[in-house]
Amino acid sequence: MTTEMQEIAITEEKPLLPGQSDTVKEHRVETPLGVLHVMVHGAGNVRRPAILTFHDVGMDSKSCFSTLFKFEEMQEIVKNFTVVHVDAPGQEDGAAIYPAGYQYATMDQISDMLPAVLQYFNFRTIIGVGVGAGAYILSKFTLSNPEAVEGLVLINVDTNSRGWMDWAAQKLSNLTSSLTDQILSHLFSQEEMSANTELIQTHRERVSKAPNLINIELFWKSYQGRRDLDIERNNTFKCPVMLVVGDQAPYEEAAVECNSKLDPTTTSFLKMADAGGMPQLTQPSKLTEAFKYFIQGMGYMASSCMTRLSRSRTTSLSSSYSMEGSRSRSRTLSQGSQGGQLPPSPSHTMEVSC
Repeated sequence: MTTEMQEIAITEEKPLLPGQSDTVKEHRVETPLGVLHVMVHGAGNVRRPAILTFHDVGMDSKSCFSTLFKFEEMQEIVKNFTVVHVDAPGQEDGAAIYPAGYQYATMDQISDMLPAVLQYFNFRTIIGVGVGAGAYILSKFTLSNPEAVEGLVLINVDTNSRGWMDWAAQKLSNLTSSLTDQILSHLFSQEEMSANTELIQTHRERVSKAPNLINIELFWKSYQGRRDLDIERNNTFKCPVMLVVGDQAPYEEAAVECNSKLDPTTTSFLKMADAGGMPQLTQPSKLTEAFKYFIQGMGYMASSCMTRLSRSRTTSLSSSYSMEGSRSRSRTLSQGSQGGQLPPSPSHTMEVSC
């Protein structure tokens, strides 16, 4: 146990701060259900799980995760874990365009491709980080392969299938809205869309002018046709889970509902103020801090340096975790709008607004 908790020095170059050289290896992994484009940072650390990410619809791994994983305070994590970014079929930059009538993979089938990725790189276990559609895919993978996942960070997750009302609304949207508008409504709240910030404009242009727009539409339709994962207390994740959602995210209610179905002793719910639909892009500092505590709670990086935000409330946060073997069971993390320290409560919810 003591050995596992020690920091391990890794000598190879890593993707560090903006402006530094970024060591990334790209792979095309053959699976029984198709080929996946995968980007790997680092040569591997067999003593720790790999951090495996999966992006949302209308994005690829770069646009979804570069801001977070190149963030300065995230580098302490990046240099100690192998980070693996998986692109959904046909979503990576420069992907070949699928022909008319192409039968795109279902969400279940994409999830079933991931064991081949672990086998290809000889990963025993992973910590999954997924956003939107990627969160759904990693949830499905974890339910089917509980022994392969040590922890899950799910941003804007919706584990339910679409109901009849959602289906009818989507049919109407298909008739009245462009594909770009449909995807932006999935990524951002109506308040964010009305504000039309630079972030909205950037993603509107990125999607509308994407050379692989046909592929993006196929991924979007696959996500719209997802099945209900039927998560409940006796059919749930066997690993620690951190649910993350912005206070203006379109999927806030879905994330709250998912939280109600999970084991409260191994689940923490992070609701981020001023984060909108993409907290990994708009609030990387807060998300990095929460991710560090999540990893520490699993028994890794015990001597991790505190961030500027966390130093002011070390006592409050550290008292909210209890170690049990090499894992911890997350309990309540509550932070007031002024960064005040509140005692643990049964809500096991952390609202970050500082």
